[in-house]
Amino acid sequence: MLKKNKDDRYLKNYIFGSMRDPAEGKYLESVNPATGEVYSYVPDSDEQDVELAVKAAKMAFPAWSVTSIEKRSRILNRIADMIEQNLELLAYYESEDNGKPLLTARTVDIPRAAANFRFFASAIQQFSSESHRMEDAINYTLREPLGVVGCISPWNLPLYLFSWKIAPALAAGNCVIAKPSEVTPKTAYYLSLICKEAGLPDGVLNIVHGLGHKVGAVITAHPDVKAISFTGSTATGRQIAQVAAPMFKKLSLEMGGKNPNIIFADCNYQKALNTTIRSSFSNQGQICLCGSRIFIEKPIYEKFKTELAARTYQLKVGDPLNEDTNVGALVSQSHMEKVLHYIDLAVEDGGEILTGGKRVTLKGRCKDGYFVEPTVIEGLSVDSRCNMEEIFGPVVTLIPFEKEEEVIAYANATEYGLAATVWTENLSRAQRVADQLHSGIVWINCWMKRDLRTPFGGVKNSGVGREGGWNALHFFTEPKNVCIEF
Repeated sequence: MLKKNKDDRYLKNYIFGSMRDPAEGKYLESVNPATGEVYSYVPDSDEQDVELAVKAAKMAFPAWSVTSIEKRSRILNRIADMIEQNLELLAYYESEDNGKPLLTARTVDIPRAAANFRFFASAIQQFSSESHRMEDAINYTLREPLGVVGCISPWNLPLYLFSWKIAPALAAGNCVIAKPSEVTPKTAYYLSLICKEAGLPDGVLNIVHGLGHKVGAVITAHPDVKAISFTGSTATGRQIAQVAAPMFKKLSLEMGGKNPNIIFADCNYQKALNTTIRSSFSNQGQICLCGSRIFIEKPIYEKFKTELAARTYQLKVGDPLNEDTNVGALVSQSHMEKVLHYIDLAVEDGGEILTGGKRVTLKGRCKDGYFVEPTVIEGLSVDSRCNMEEIFGPVVTLIPFEKEEEVIAYANATEYGLAATVWTENLSRAQRVADQLHSGIVWINCWMKRDLRTPFGGVKNSGVGREGGWNALHFFTEPKNVCIEF
């Protein structure tokens, strides 16, 4: 079992199976968003650290790539076991790093991280090749690991999304250079310790902490890194594509979202209301899948908005460590200021705040934390900035609609196309609307219901490629056709 350790205030990189200080000995401050206080220090790594990690991965790849699938699977399952065994410690650090309620980290983030490793430990054993018979020959397709790959993950679901990338890459036989967000590094650091104890061979996974322009950009541009799997902002994804595409690297980019939540009058009203509260404000609205634009059919608009605002007002903003906290802190001061700026912009554009809209100042240890009231706004035009741009916070807008074709046009109006939710008891309408939405994921009468076998990703500026299931294993392997003449 891992233990809290005061010496862990200074985190280290994980390279070739050992914990290492950054080459230049420089560190960045890690701030607890719930308190506004510096509580640890993360390596301020640079190209020297990345180069060392790439060398380690290249050395480890020949042996790992031919390690039996059964052995790889056993190691990934041991990692999953150890994540589960250290649930409370990892959940605590996830909450401390990110500002999310401890209950959310304990029940969602850390269990999902374990599930990611366990899923791909099983999936790689079911990963089959294709064969095609001709009159005088047979063709079969091999799937071979790429080599050294880069995995860059965001701050909103730190270990959850970090493991979502690393697990399939390792399962497929690749060696990984991984960069967690410098804002939320701690569970990635503890994953290093878990991987070492679980018996993952040295150099197979290397974790380099640091800033995007000093670490992520170097990983992206390194000629020995064959693929980049990235989750983060559209702006950063665009920069990665500009560098990696001319180098003919494989790319998987999961980026922003401005997701519509379409509520028809014939919905299961109570279920739609309850789920909309969750899909609006889970993780302080800092999930790329949150429904931030809520379209409500006119016959139920007044009732739904009134009850949604009342339920939102009742959500408790508080210390993430308290069991009764519903909404924790935003991840950083700069992000909090961005969210508050969009709320001010909504008012300038004629929006009416039905509830929320202000920074929350708590007492005690969280008096300097980055808290914002969950906010519901109506009266904005469909093409206002707050309806077009990703706010990524506890802010939703309400828009009434009359006709099906009208709301489909509204939903498709942004540059994003990650996820959408549709609420209706009319099966034909549900299928018709889902078919016309420009979105990688459509939930009907539910939200965040995930089967790890299904493809995950978006269209338009929400991304390129798909993660999950066979899609992830296909991404992290290269097909080779072999033809044998009889």
